[in-house]
Amino acid sequence: MSDTTGVPLLDLQAQYRPLRAEILAAIERVCDSQRFIMGPEITALEHEMAAMLGVRHAVAVSSGTDALLLALMALDIKAGDEVVTPTYSFFATAGAVARLGARPVLVDIDDTTFNLDPAKLSAAITPRTKAIIPVHLFGQSAEMEPILNIAAKSGIPVVEDAAQAIGASYKSQPLGGLGAFGCFSFFPSKNLGAFGDAGLVTTNDEALAKKARLLRTHGMEPRYYHHLVGANFRMDALQAAILRVKAPHLAGWTERRRANADRYRTLFGNAGLLDRVTLPVEAPDRRHIYNQFVIRTSDRDGLKKHLDAAGIGTEIYYPVPFHQQPCFAYLGYRTGGFPRAERAAQDSLAIPIYSELTLAQQETVVSAVAEFVHRRVAV
Repeated sequence: MSDTTGVPLLDLQAQYRPLRAEILAAIERVCDSQRFIMGPEITALEHEMAAMLGVRHAVAVSSGTDALLLALMALDIKAGDEVVTPTYSFFATAGAVARLGARPVLVDIDDTTFNLDPAKLSAAITPRTKAIIPVHLFGQSAEMEPILNIAAKSGIPVVEDAAQAIGASYKSQPLGGLGAFGCFSFFPSKNLGAFGDAGLVTTNDEALAKKARLLRTHGMEPRYYHHLVGANFRMDALQAAILRVKAPHLAGWTERRRANADRYRTLFGNAGLLDRVTLPVEAPDRRHIYNQFVIRTSDRDGLKKHLDAAGIGTEIYYPVPFHQQPCFAYLGYRTGGFPRAERAAQDSLAIPIYSELTLAQQETVVSAVAEFVHRRVAV
């Protein structure tokens, strides 16, 4: 029997309730210490995240956007440089490049995974290319082996945008340590979310880690002596303390998301919808952590309107690729130049996948999709 009360896209209250006492105790611990900036909570979180992600260094920062910006600054990306990145992602991927005066060079995506198409990469590289940013979109790794090989041949560093992919892996290797830097977001809606903005930069390179830490605090070491022009990219200690409570639960939450994804496949199949709705594909040698469960259908907007009316939460990630954004008109790209990304922007829709989602709620979602599809067929 299906749930008739509606289904939110994300239910943070369901995650918070069982952890409430422990989280409030962590907040109280920081308040009692009066150490709100840097300090032992940040140090402990960095050590714990490095161990979890299998990297040598983790640098806690103020947001996922700032993680990208800091990584590019540490690689000396500057005005006139070019950085190759997919045209289909959250704005920060290309925005961080543009903020440094560098030029985003855009490439199309793979139709199946939504990630950068490695076959398009070599043609985008020029003598001005100073970095490549593959995005591990929706919780699944990009096809990293050919990307890393192309980058290595050209001597170009790779920055992994893993904002949506904490805990995901590629050929059994955790994301975040495959390139020069990995960049993660702890925005509240992420699989591991803070109570506000927070992020992480990871690397296995000691010199890059040292530079990132320096840039994080205005290039200052010791106090009031500035070796580089950095910025304030520090994570609040309160966010670190909260993340330290939540992080040990991430593996369990991830497995439940993966189980929910499998259950959706069964439910959509049983409902006879697989010829009308395309479900996410977990590519070979990858572990998808389902930050989003993105389906594709020809009348995406009609389906969204129907699900909204049924009280089922949905979201379009992302309706406008970078090459069609007004702020990037100066790049000179035209509609039609990136057909796969444009198609994804027109036919993709995220439905609920959070770890606390119940069977009844998933049945409600699939039943509502089936109602819409069968109504269209009847017409």
